[in-house]
Amino acid sequence: MDIEYDDTELMLRLQSGADSALNTLMTRWQTPLVRFVYRYIGNQDEAIDVAQETFIRIYQNRHSYRPTAKFSSWLFTIASNLCRNYLRRERRHPTISIDDDDTNEGSAATRTLVSPHKTPSDTAEQNDTARRVKESIQSLPHDLKTVVLLFEYEDLSYDEISTVLGCTPKAVETRLYRARKVLREKLEHG
Repeated sequence: MDIEYDDTELMLRLQSGADSALNTLMTRWQTPLVRFVYRYIGNQDEAIDVAQETFIRIYQNRHSYRPTAKFSSWLFTIASNLCRNYLRRERRHPTISIDDDDTNEGSAATRTLVSPHKTPSDTAEQNDTARRVKESIQSLPHDLKTVVLLFEYEDLSYDEISTVLGCTPKAVETRLYRARKVLREKLEHG
């Protein structure tokens, strides 16, 4: 009979030397973590690498984990910092892959399944809107981008996001308001 541990119990087990607890955490959190990182940095292969690095950091820093906050907050704090560092590194040392498609038409983030009820024009317009939203989110500053991604896509509460960003829940609310306002302006004028 398998015992189902919650995240805090798994971290406590990991701290006490049960390394297999990390496997359970990785299985449980890999998909949402890769999804968050992908939305943040916009590259699937790099998102997988950053997510793996996040789990490495969790293992390396397992003894600094405190069960007073939700594990997801700690996880996304580490991931958010790694994403920021990744983008800084990319800005300083840009690379271009020979495999990249300039049109981005094949991208899973912008590709939409064709509905029998939609015209090709509707589908193209929806793809264009999705691309513009993605680009607008990518252009936000770190704190605003993190708030949008964690709230809108990962369904974290203001309290959880405030833990990730090291601010108050009211500051999260304010940042979310500012981010939405900036996104609205970019989409209206862009």
